[in-house]
Amino acid sequence: MDRYNLTGEYYLHPTPGGAYYATCRNTKETARSFLQRLLQQPETPALTVDMLKEWTGLNEHDGLEFIYRLQTSGFVQGMTTPLKAPEESIELVLPPLLTKLSDEGKAVLAEQRGLQLGAVGYTHEVTEELAALGADLASVQERHAGLLHNNLRTRAEGCGIVSASGYSEIGFWPLYLDVEHFILVVGGLPRFNQTAFTTLVWTLGVRYGHQK
Repeated sequence: MDRYNLTGEYYLHPTPGGAYYATCRNTKETARSFLQRLLQQPETPALTVDMLKEWTGLNEHDGLEFIYRLQTSGFVQGMTTPLKAPEESIELVLPPLLTKLSDEGKAVLAEQRGLQLGAVGYTHEVTEELAALGADLASVQERHAGLLHNNLRTRAEGCGIVSASGYSEIGFWPLYLDVEHFILVVGGLPRFNQTAFTTLVWTLGVRYGHQK
């Protein structure tokens, strides 16, 4: 039987891939719940056996194996020093993060009823309409989740407005955090594989999450 050990003092933080996996669906499972809990902490927690036992309900061996699986999947990383979530108002935090998530510098973040929380690159009128459209599309996605995820087994979590060549001109992605639901609208190509995406989700998790 494999044995797992902590080899140093580390602070656990999701990668961009982990932040995406945590929020792309609202289905409950251990890895997703663990990652969401990480994203609701104002400061990266120290990785300890006691922490793993408390958060997962697993024994020491299974808890360490669980973290190993998350790490090999590219969902978590060990930081040598703790990080703190942004403390500025969300109105100040969102614009520079949203800019980095689009190759065109155009993005909108809205809550599930279509109220926009932040936007860059679009006029005010377009921003409001995109936020409302995103809410409508998210509702359609939820109603047909069984078809998309179970029957068709699609790996895509968002939907897009595409050109005849298949190029996505505007994409819409759901972000689920506990009982909250957001929609991220991105013009052009999305750039989620970077720290800005993790920080965006972390900011939302700290402000709107309900887990302890």
